[in-house]
Amino acid sequence: MRNELLKLRDILRENSIDIFITADSDDHISEYPDEHFACMKFISGFTGTDGTLVIAPSEAGLWTDGRYFIQAAAELKDSGITLMKTGEPDCPEMEKWIYEHLPEGGTVAFDGRCVSASYAEKLLWTVRDKNITVISDSDFVGEVWTDGRPVRKAEPLWILPQKYTGKSVHEKLNDLRHDLSEKGVSAHVVTAMDDVAWLLNLRGNDIPYCPVFDAFLLINGEDVKVFVSEAHLSDEVKEYLTDMGIGLCTDTEKVYDEVKMINSGSVLLDKGATSFRMLSSVPEGVEVINDMSPITIKKNRKNSVESENLRKAQVKDSVAVTKYMYWFKKHVAEGKLTECSTAEKLHEFRAEQDGFLGDSFETISAYGGNAAMCHYSPSKDNDVVILPNGLYLVDSGGHYYEGSTDITRTWACGPLTDEEKKGYTLTAMANLRLADLKFKEGTSGQTIDLAARSVFWNERLDFNHGTGHGVGYLLNVHEGPAGIRPKVTESARYGGMYEGVYVSDEPGLYIEGKYGVRLENMILCVKDFTNEYGTFMHFDTLTLVPFDRDAVDKSLMSAEDIMLYDRYHKKVYETISPYLDEDGKKWLGSMCMPL
Repeated sequence: MRNELLKLRDILRENSIDIFITADSDDHISEYPDEHFACMKFISGFTGTDGTLVIAPSEAGLWTDGRYFIQAAAELKDSGITLMKTGEPDCPEMEKWIYEHLPEGGTVAFDGRCVSASYAEKLLWTVRDKNITVISDSDFVGEVWTDGRPVRKAEPLWILPQKYTGKSVHEKLNDLRHDLSEKGVSAHVVTAMDDVAWLLNLRGNDIPYCPVFDAFLLINGEDVKVFVSEAHLSDEVKEYLTDMGIGLCTDTEKVYDEVKMINSGSVLLDKGATSFRMLSSVPEGVEVINDMSPITIKKNRKNSVESENLRKAQVKDSVAVTKYMYWFKKHVAEGKLTECSTAEKLHEFRAEQDGFLGDSFETISAYGGNAAMCHYSPSKDNDVVILPNGLYLVDSGGHYYEGSTDITRTWACGPLTDEEKKGYTLTAMANLRLADLKFKEGTSGQTIDLAARSVFWNERLDFNHGTGHGVGYLLNVHEGPAGIRPKVTESARYGGMYEGVYVSDEPGLYIEGKYGVRLENMILCVKDFTNEYGTFMHFDTLTLVPFDRDAVDKSLMSAEDIMLYDRYHKKVYETISPYLDEDGKKWLGSMCMPL
């Protein structure tokens, strides 16, 4: 059993706490929080980016989704914590498990800054008949984590020019006021860091791989105030905010006091993206309207300037990854490449591109069975050698002034089994079929998902993650509400496919202990045709890196699948070959030859 868990249990016992809940989240309910808030990781040892840890006096469970089942099983071994596989038939619902382990008149504790208002309300409703006490204003993990806890970062902000953003702050604020007025809302608390960054056309460096910063924003009628620490602010940024008519408070904690001062009307909060502490700060008598922020919706649908810039960013990124693929295929037979060294080499190729600002997430570089763990990351302590056989998977991305990218490729390192070739070919077919869809404007991602997933379902196979997610414009690599997945989510009513939605297309197949395949392109939703039936849309595939011809089994493909494969590779060659030397062009030509 982990020592950290034992120490935390002692503290919980001293405070008569029956159920304690923690996750790696912050006061913005971020997917990617600062390491200061990695409380679940510290207690459990689980390093995935999604999970919730629940601790009772003699039991503990960690709930996570299918992306992390293999990884979590390994990391939680001998920890004293049971892996709860969310969505699996034998997995108990978290709130039901809590109810069953909570005594009458018991006490539930969590850090109210780091638990969403929607989850807290759901939990409290579930246990409403238990006559419980709730403690939400204490950081109990912090009492254990007294040595070595990272200090929150606060790095200087920088202004992203309008030639990249497409709209000024004035225009965005006017749009926001209009949207709030239509909802009949007088105040709006903006808590998501990427929403604040997008609205203000500012970027930061507080979170690894995410160019965002610790800040809140409150719009109340005509007044707009941003809450951000002094350490973030240069004289230039202060002047910039003043010129935009935005008030400034250099103490982020003051946002709760300001919310407490709202004395009438209504306030818009997205309870799924707002902390329980923030919701609790709204005074009685002020109506809370629980809805997605208009910023989140607009941010997810790229404007025309952002869309054109993304095309440029994707050419740069595709050149870098294509060069990397050529380098990899040339050297893999030597048996000297490793998961870490190849990831470093990919970064070098990206760094050669003009306007490259950094990786958009930690590169997943995985050989053989490691690739069956969807979010595996290589380790210097166990740097796996890539052998000249089997499959290698690399999932990576870059930030550029022109936008952010996300791409996955899987390559043959040498001879493949028939099973590996079949898995690869099915994945390529699924990717290309989805990208070729025509559909009505506003069609849900749930409907679109079938185009890719049916390829696997027909073979009685499946994969435990969504088929696509939105990507921010020089922001977070995961961005809602648009996504392509088989299950309905709370944000699904805003997650339809409209012009400017920039989303990934990434089906995969994962065979534990053997191999993993994923092929991911970024696709942009654009208008196709309007007639008496409405407006139809299609996807433009922006990622232009070849699939691995060496891994394809043509006999499994229909004539239409072959046509889609050849059409994509014709575009890859025409777009990318001018950026390669003669040897590179020759190699790319061989990879892009018609099947």
